[in-house]
Amino acid sequence: MTVPYKERYLEDFRPGEVIEFGDYLVTEEEIVDYAKRYDPQPFHVDPKAAAESIFGGLVASGWMTGSIMMRLLVDHFISPASSMGSPGVDEVRWPKPVRPGDRLHVRVTIVETKRSQSKPDRGIVRVQQEMINQRGETVMSLRGMSLSKCRTPAPA
Repeated sequence: MTVPYKERYLEDFRPGEVIEFGDYLVTEEEIVDYAKRYDPQPFHVDPKAAAESIFGGLVASGWMTGSIMMRLLVDHFISPASSMGSPGVDEVRWPKPVRPGDRLHVRVTIVETKRSQSKPDRGIVRVQQEMINQRGETVMSLRGMSLSKCRTPAPA
């Protein structure tokens, strides 16, 4: 039996498993509002300046894309029963820009799970995370890790 994503513990994640979820429509208003507050570069806040930039039009901040990814992870994937947060991420990349009207979803590939030796009630789930647009293009990728409670006590 496959355990629903939001009910999983460390033992329920299988290396090699690929999980896709979410559907998020990015709007121009959201791009501009986010950028005005957190990343006010001209190609994020000014459509005219953006049209003259290397992007040829308005694009979302990469940090906004990461925030959308996090929202989709919380809504569809992260287990409230076992999640203990994350010690960090590596290799954050934004290979393609996100534009108004893009529809985004997340692909998570389970890379590895490992029970902690020093704290055997928990472990680390290592994942490859990708944000994918409606054309199947990866617009953001990162290697993540999360701390997860174990369902069962450590073996004797």
